[in-house]
Amino acid sequence: MSESCNSRHFSWLVKSCLPNSQDTTNALTPIPLHSPTTTAPTTLSALPDDLLLECLSRVPSSSLPSLSLVCRRWSHIVHSSTFVSLRRIRHFHSSTLFALSSSDSVLFTASLNFKHNDHSTTHDDSNILGDWKVSTFITLQAPSLIDNLSHARLSSIGPRIYIVERHGVLCYDTWTHSLTLRSSMNFRRKKFACAVVSSKIYVAGGGGSRAPAALVEEYDPERDTWSVVAHAPRRRFGCIGAAVDGVFYVIGGLKIGGASETEVPRAAATGTEYASTMDLYDVKTRAWLRSRTVPGGGCAVAACATAAGFVYVLASHAVEMSFWRFDGRRQNGGAGFGEWTRIKSPPLPPQVRVDSTVRFSCVASEEKVVVVQVNGCIDDLLRRSGRNRRGMREGLVLVYDTVGGEWSRGPDLPEVIRRAACVSVEC
Repeated sequence: MSESCNSRHFSWLVKSCLPNSQDTTNALTPIPLHSPTTTAPTTLSALPDDLLLECLSRVPSSSLPSLSLVCRRWSHIVHSSTFVSLRRIRHFHSSTLFALSSSDSVLFTASLNFKHNDHSTTHDDSNILGDWKVSTFITLQAPSLIDNLSHARLSSIGPRIYIVERHGVLCYDTWTHSLTLRSSMNFRRKKFACAVVSSKIYVAGGGGSRAPAALVEEYDPERDTWSVVAHAPRRRFGCIGAAVDGVFYVIGGLKIGGASETEVPRAAATGTEYASTMDLYDVKTRAWLRSRTVPGGGCAVAACATAAGFVYVLASHAVEMSFWRFDGRRQNGGAGFGEWTRIKSPPLPPQVRVDSTVRFSCVASEEKVVVVQVNGCIDDLLRRSGRNRRGMREGLVLVYDTVGGEWSRGPDLPEVIRRAACVSVEC
């Protein structure tokens, strides 16, 4: 075969590509740009859902509340889990820490924004934007549900916060500041574990009538329905919930024993044997994984999970506290899955006495873990003992940077926020 080409062999091909000025049978007539026969310009609303999702996901966070009011279709898109995931991938999302408390049917909300981590700078309080912003409004819907939020469990899906309480469920929309009543759990519970997996809320443990502690319930916000999906291997009371990589973690609490099915169970003498253990429920396979135990013992008093795939557990040891990280990443064969790492404990001020009267909340926000002292027992103790209250304040906020590995002091909760429940909202 020849290594070169002769252009004469392609003369017929070249001629066939050139237009024949004498042939008018296949002539193309250009259509004017504004001809009445042309199709009308495509509007944003005419785009299919996938393209509309791509466009809306690039809108600044400050404009998202307005987008949700355009129409039902847009509202459904911006409230979807796909929308949040897409914004997270493109680094358009933002996280806000919310603290909710209530008194006499009045709901108080406080919000605190965080910056994205800039690894070229130091990890300190510069990652915090401003101070807490407080909002107050009166609700007439099911006031008994918000009489005391310190025992409620909060879960966020997009911009909505679900207040899960034994008497019912309320949905608080952080964009519209509206509160709506949702379906109650099938079984009334107290001090139960709660977490979100794949845009659904899961609860387990707790005490109450009909002994629900061994049942795991799933809530579908789209359908506003509850259903029982599993039986837990242990019956816990006062447990904590977290979720990462499709697994619902039921952490700590007391062993339930010796209680009838019609009364709130009390911890038996050996009830603390569950205090440092975790049960792992795989939502996709509907199966329980091998249980784990927090190293060093102690009682798990707060926990949360980060988007990076780790579960952080704050444990109390009577006179001191420890902070642990559990590797919950199961991708790539789960090489590090199940490994524990002890990390620097939160620097609590000397005035904060670690005992059973002080409660903490642990919330993940971006690449940070925020530990909040959420009850008012410290002031009560000081008042009864006659100790000097100077320098003591409720609502202590400590921020742990999971990248830099350092703690910093955040702005304390506002005075009006007491006995609060905390959650991180991402949108």
